Amino acid sequence: MRAFVIGNTAIDETISVEGRPGPGVSMLGRIVSRDLGGKGTNQAVVMARGGLETTLVSATGDDFRSATIREQLAEEPIDARLLFLPGISTDFSMVLTTPDGENSIVTTTEAAEALPLEVALEELSEAQPGDLLVMQGNLGAETTETLLKACRERGMVTAFNPSPLRPYFECLWPFIDIAFLNESESLSIAGCTGQEAAKALHAKGIRQVVLTAGTEGAMLSTRDGDCVHVPAVKAKAIDTTGAGDTFMGAALASAALRGGKLDKQSISHASAASALTVARRGTRRAFPSRDELAVIFAD
Repeated sequence: MRAFVIGNTAIDETISVEGRPGPGVSMLGRIVSRDLGGKGTNQAVVMARGGLETTLVSATGDDFRSATIREQLAEEPIDARLLFLPGISTDFSMVLTTPDGENSIVTTTEAAEALPLEVALEELSEAQPGDLLVMQGNLGAETTETLLKACRERGMVTAFNPSPLRPYFECLWPFIDIAFLNESESLSIAGCTGQEAAKALHAKGIRQVVLTAGTEGAMLSTRDGDCVHVPAVKAKAIDTTGAGDTFMGAALASAALRGGKLDKQSISHASAASALTVARRGTRRAFPSRDELAVIFAD
């Protein structure tokens, strides 16, 4: 199996603050990291480090952030296919992290939304039935829906992370095989959490649903009625940025490398991988290394 990730790439600017600012409040902060990020790129990096052949299709602008992204991606075992868009600003995220390790993120999507549909479709010309398409909520509505439909018609497996939340997601569910959501996302989309949320999403057409709940662990539910809960691996959370992307990338890579669907083992592997990420600051630099993922996947 080969993974094709079509999504955003960005630079994450992480600022440490004492608390989240309220309306009209100015507060002091300290820059703690500037790192490669973007949900699509994060998931691609983790899958590639895990040993899964991974192609990343994304777009950047014509500024200094674009050069930094290309330099850092060149250090990863990824087939990176980045489209250069003159006159467009490269996407970036402002991450506010508090002493308890929680974060708030504001991200731009100008470059991601400008990725031409025809370019993305062309990059998928090498994909084979059974290959994996991984997407998130950063691209435009038409591009996202058309790509999911096209890949399902080709017999590919489609995995989707509905983040950031968009109004157009409702029309996507019939074309998604696997969905990864956290509690906030499941509440917004299904109006509930846990097994009730999973049932609601299965009713929309999704075959496998993974719901993550931080320290409460994660749940894998299938449309056939199977449901497994996996406890979280204990970790001292320093920075939760990228933890969900680590979880999704590790789970998909674990399952793909063993030639099957998501199962309890792949969710356990994902929990162990994300525990490493939250214990470190930054985004890419916090992700498990190739050696660390090899040890996790060998368990």
